[in-house]
Amino acid sequence: MFVDEATIRVRGGRGGGGVIHFMASRHNPRGGPDGGNGAAGGSVVLVASASMSTLYSFRNRPLFDADNGGSGGENNRAGARGEDRVVHVPVGTVVRDEDAGEILADLALVGDEVLVARGGEGGRGNSSFASPARTTPRLCERGLAGETRTLHLELRLIADVGIIGYPNVGKSSLISAISGKRAKIADYPFTTLVPNLGVVDVDGRHQFVAVDVPGLIDGAHAGRGLGDRFLRHVERTRVLVHLVDLAALDGRDPVEDLARINAELIAFNPALAGRPQVVAGNKCDLLQEAETEALRAKFTRAGIDLLPISVATMRGVRELVVRAYRALEEERSKDVVAPSASRRRVYRFDGETGFEVSHAADAFVVSGRSIENAVRKLVLTTRDAPDYLTDRLERMGALKELRRIGYQDGDPLRIGEVRVDLSL
Repeated sequence: MFVDEATIRVRGGRGGGGVIHFMASRHNPRGGPDGGNGAAGGSVVLVASASMSTLYSFRNRPLFDADNGGSGGENNRAGARGEDRVVHVPVGTVVRDEDAGEILADLALVGDEVLVARGGEGGRGNSSFASPARTTPRLCERGLAGETRTLHLELRLIADVGIIGYPNVGKSSLISAISGKRAKIADYPFTTLVPNLGVVDVDGRHQFVAVDVPGLIDGAHAGRGLGDRFLRHVERTRVLVHLVDLAALDGRDPVEDLARINAELIAFNPALAGRPQVVAGNKCDLLQEAETEALRAKFTRAGIDLLPISVATMRGVRELVVRAYRALEEERSKDVVAPSASRRRVYRFDGETGFEVSHAADAFVVSGRSIENAVRKLVLTTRDAPDYLTDRLERMGALKELRRIGYQDGDPLRIGEVRVDLSL
């Protein structure tokens, strides 16, 4: 079953906690701190894979989470880092953060990958807090939770040439004829409910990938006829083969059909106005030659070079393939080769590293990403935690600012969402 949209949740693993432990032995009875650090949790990574062609496998798998990091141990043993969760998606998948509406990545090439949920940081054990002034620290940190995101996945098929046109003009018949793709064909609208991909051989040495784009009618860009679901696949193509029905068995004017479908493309994405088109008129076998030439002249007056074809008799089909390939090669020649870069993209929060102080109705407040993370990690119930936190606030200048706005020892204090008591 072809599915080109899915919504999933991803969650990085929680970091492991540090521990409080003191080494003691017969030869060293006084010992010292040797509590090890916790490890970071694993991250969730999406990777574009050629082995997948649809998002169907995500329909009943709403959550992908990575492994948690291991806790620290005695004798300065660090925890084991959580394993990353690698999630394979089809090539051509666009990844969007559903809450922010931001596109995180466009995985257009095999092997493209994006880290979408980082694992939480691991917490430090008490040996990491040892110093000349604090030789027996009784404090440690807990690991932080990993990032959680809701992602919208949208598959845009990767194809060189897109075959577009009204229903029943012969798009499925054409892709079947030029690629061997067995597309469903019948004499009623919307026979094709999913795009059909096929590899087209040009001359025994050169090939291109073509896609039959269904659902295009008046109002397609707004969702009529499922058109908005399939127009996204046109965005990936380099060249368009625009098929019209010369026989006009339903009474429509093929020149007007061409203009209407092009208007739908532009309404969906104005950039499609500049996409090269090869215009072909199908079913010329049902017309007299004079009728065909008259229609061709009508297209010429509109500034359009029409190629009459008949998929039924294969008239003009080979020339159409060659024209499409030449247009494709011309587009490829315009490509600029970008310098090589790392294929993994990591999306990180680029927030401030300072702090702000304020006086709310219920407490004095210190806010700032670094200090809030530090407090979330610190196990505040341990004996040395208040002194350590007071020292840190003093060094960063936060206590000075708090006192400037009226804070006194013992006043209620909140760092982010965590209430703290520095007098424990």
